[in-house]
Amino acid sequence: MEGAWFRERLQRCRESRKLVLVIVALALLLDNMLLTTVVPIIPEFLYDIKHPDAPLTVTFAPITETNGTDINNATLKREEALRQERHKDLVEETVAVGVMFASKAFVQLLANPIVGPLTHKVGYSIPMFTGFIIMFLSTLIFAFGRSYSVLFIARALQGVGSSCSSVSGMGMLAEKYPDDKERGNAMGIALGGWALGVLIGPPFGGFMYEFVGKSTPFLILSALALGNGLLQLLLLQPGVVKADHDPPSLKALIMDPYILIAAGAITFANTGIAMLEPSLPIWMMDTMGAGRWKQGVTFLPASFSYLIGTNLFGPLGHKMGRWLAALLGLVIIGACLIMIPFARSINHLIIPNAGLGFAIGMVDSSMMPALGYLVDIRHTAVYGSVYAIGDVAFCLGFCIGPALSGTLVNTIGFEWMLFGIAFLNFAYAPLLYFLKSPPTKEEKKSLIIGEKSSVRYVTYQNEEDDE
Repeated sequence: MEGAWFRERLQRCRESRKLVLVIVALALLLDNMLLTTVVPIIPEFLYDIKHPDAPLTVTFAPITETNGTDINNATLKREEALRQERHKDLVEETVAVGVMFASKAFVQLLANPIVGPLTHKVGYSIPMFTGFIIMFLSTLIFAFGRSYSVLFIARALQGVGSSCSSVSGMGMLAEKYPDDKERGNAMGIALGGWALGVLIGPPFGGFMYEFVGKSTPFLILSALALGNGLLQLLLLQPGVVKADHDPPSLKALIMDPYILIAAGAITFANTGIAMLEPSLPIWMMDTMGAGRWKQGVTFLPASFSYLIGTNLFGPLGHKMGRWLAALLGLVIIGACLIMIPFARSINHLIIPNAGLGFAIGMVDSSMMPALGYLVDIRHTAVYGSVYAIGDVAFCLGFCIGPALSGTLVNTIGFEWMLFGIAFLNFAYAPLLYFLKSPPTKEEKKSLIIGEKSSVRYVTYQNEEDDE
């Protein structure tokens, strides 16, 4: 009897949409915890590898002279020289750190067009479970890696796992929640898990690195990932499930201008924060002398407000119009990016970072359900490929941002880099108006038939005129 009761409860759990939502949200949470835990760890860890005799935690030692004035002058000159040298090394390191951070998004960018169509053939559960396995391996490599090349491999490998988890997870939710309003709410919660990972990651990484060591945060993450994998095995039962309908081709979705506008909003919204990930901690070390925990905590307002924004604008975006929520979000992002370079202490970064996170949450939680809605009304309700495009859009921001960040900081400076991306957000925002009332599949067909009829009518009239 007990065995039958347990099997019945287990079967109910497997049929529950809410538990699927929990699994997807947890997978996104862990993926983004790994994504952001490295932010306060990697820059200083790489610097200390290159400078074992003068790590960032070591203060400048004074030089002793016989004369008191000479002691002060010599000490000041030596410390100034060391500061200049450290400043140069930190700016140069921005490039290497940016390339490493961008590698994950770049690999994810390449994997998405493969994972999306693959979900049409095998379903969502197998790619989802594959994402867990790859993430588990990536966290272990991060834990024990002690060189730039090994850490680079771990970061790039995470891109494949993230592609599997995010594309499969969003597609699974779009399928489980066919109603547009419910889908928006569900994706808002899932993106809340995403946001929570971003929220917890930097302070978690900074605190653990300073007080426990580099390996510990990644070992904890690997244990949590293992738990999520076991939950997937028990409830999702990974297996091949083919789509009931013929899926829209990736080319047809890419050629859809309305899908491209929605995807572009996701890209521009995330490029700014992606540029800040490698450059802001180093800029803070250079201009404010910020320590590890401050570098981690500085992203806390953005992550917390992103969590609020995604959960608030999941349902609110449906009421006010997702196009309008995304448009306002891009404008707010631009304004906050302009404010950041004027900060002179960590306290000055709280308001612009909080506004930045909230606005990105507005865009993401509005445009992710919008992609599913556009597929419903303009194509066939099979979602793997469209969320591959959505994830490509997200990855483009986190690929372009960190990759260009170091170069732009070196050439035009930290301030002008942020002013430039702010202007791009302002310029792109008006395009969201086209998503206010996109034509449906039936309207597209009517338009094409009407155009053909007009052509036939004109041809017929010409023939009559010739006679």
